[in-house]
Amino acid sequence: MSTYDRYTNAPESLQWQVPASGAARFSWEYDDGRDRLLALYQKGKDKQWDGAKRIDWDLEVDPYDPLGTPDEALTLYGSRHWAKLTEKDKGELRKHYTAWQFSQFLHGEQGAMVCAARIVESVPDLDAKFYSATQTMDEARHAEIYGRFLHEKVGMLYPINDNLQGLLGDTLRDSRWDMPYLGMQVLIEGLALAAFGLLRDTTDKPLPKQILAYVMQDEARHVAFGRMALRDYYKQLSDAELREREEFVIEGCYLMRNRLSGVEVLENFGIPRQEAAELSEQSEFLQLFRKLLFSRIVPCVKDIGLWGERLQKAYLDMGVFDMGDANLDLLMTQDEEIAEQLDRERFAVEERARVAEVEEAIAEGGAASP
Repeated sequence: MSTYDRYTNAPESLQWQVPASGAARFSWEYDDGRDRLLALYQKGKDKQWDGAKRIDWDLEVDPYDPLGTPDEALTLYGSRHWAKLTEKDKGELRKHYTAWQFSQFLHGEQGAMVCAARIVESVPDLDAKFYSATQTMDEARHAEIYGRFLHEKVGMLYPINDNLQGLLGDTLRDSRWDMPYLGMQVLIEGLALAAFGLLRDTTDKPLPKQILAYVMQDEARHVAFGRMALRDYYKQLSDAELREREEFVIEGCYLMRNRLSGVEVLENFGIPRQEAAELSEQSEFLQLFRKLLFSRIVPCVKDIGLWGERLQKAYLDMGVFDMGDANLDLLMTQDEEIAEQLDRERFAVEERARVAEVEEAIAEGGAASP
């Protein structure tokens, strides 16, 4: 069975071509680089891992409740449709929402892989090319992992959301070398980090928790990379050039916010699109979810030097302006620590199992002795 057969609504084509523009840049300076970026590159090399081995794929997942999602978090909860749902229907709804969420993660990770490769091609500095090469590998691993989870554990995928596809297209079509950083590292990756974190911290299911925690450990480095590179570059830009980037951020943030409604899921349950959109807008959980999702973007945008009056007004309109004061470094440190703690816990369980196995073998050997 191919991926095509697992799509809820199969896309018309399994290929999407985005016309590329801009120059491929080479640097003949091989003995220079920013210490911070080179240190991040070293960390990127040191922290490579194999998703087939680090993640325990033998863990069982209930496809009808992959994340342990409470009723209150489902958009239909409390609506006129909820009372009509059987327990089987609710299980199907949970399955669809998980498939939708993780499908957007999967498509976003493929987009990140392509953008990272574009940065390798177009960024002028060799230290940034080095780090982007490690990120390209990271994103390939993430796409592999999310794809495997959806194929093997959930058994269902959703096509890429129109708004996510639109932002990806805008990011990749722009000829300016910094735009893949801004569109991917800051907006798409920042939003994804917050979504991953919310699910990681609320699910009680061990396999998705592992996946989300380990992916976030990598993503913390990627956002740090974008911050370093853009902060340095944007100090050199004119006010007009900065305003252009701010306009891109404003449009991108509205696109990403609108992406988060999950209307496609409700349409698959026979609810008309307009009513599905209204139900989504009325969901208190979705409103909170949307707000929390900007916890990584707003402080990053402010940190790299994009904080003009129009951008601030847009964040006030979205209700996320106050997040500009969040401590990104602390959040990234916590992402690292959570992944490392999961490793320690898993290794401790494996070590106890090995000790028990040795003790059992010794006991059996002693019992068999004359």
